[in-house]
Amino acid sequence: MRGRSAIVARTPLDLDELVDHWTLLKDEQALVSGKRGATRLGFAVLPKFYTQYGRFPRNRTELPGEAVEFGARQVQVPASELESYDWVNLDMGARLNLAAATVPGPRSPADTDDRQLAGRP
Repeated sequence: MRGRSAIVARTPLDLDELVDHWTLLKDEQALVSGKRGATRLGFAVLPKFYTQYGRFPRNRTELPGEAVEFGARQVQVPASELESYDWVNLDMGARLNLAAATVPGPRSPADTDDRQLAGRP
């Protein structure tokens, strides 16, 4: 849910929340291709955090553990790899690239219809 604070995000996420907010879409999968280890996992979960909170996490502790595990399974990288992610040197260029990856593209009418039927925007 957009606008939740990082403190609220620490409450356990259920499977519906993980699927709705942390599943990598096809264009996001392309973003992580060619990357390895902590960078691959970071490029999977950081844009998802940005989409929900309007900013990037300052460090690993702001990311919900369930979301990291969920993202790690999707990109086939151990969740523990994120501990070695270079949070300090995540430069502005990388942040802009990650932010650009979160800009939604056009959706197909079928995708929109499915979301409306499920009661989601």
